[in-house]
Amino acid sequence: MSQSGGTKKGIGNSLKGSLKERRSRMDIIADILSVAGEEAKKTHIVYSANLNFARVGEYLQYLEDKGLIENMSRKYKTTEKGEEFLRTYQEMSERLR
Repeated sequence: MSQSGGTKKGIGNSLKGSLKERRSRMDIIADILSVAGEEAKKTHIVYSANLNFARVGEYLQYLEDKGLIENMSRKYKTTEKGEEFLRTYQEMSERLR
């Protein structure tokens, strides 16, 4: 007996539709800046942004280099420049909905 190829394809399509879309780099940056607005440890950022430690480390270094976040001895805080970025990002996201 052979299995119907249509069944497999149907299952794949239904699973694909139920999975969440991947976030863009900007979405991830906005998530991190939002979490770090009131100071946050790296662990809190990892769980809140739903990323692993290595990936969060890369983003934190990038954001720190760009002046959007500052490392305050084991805690991170969004800078004024980061808050401005976040406001602009949220405004543009609202306009595109």
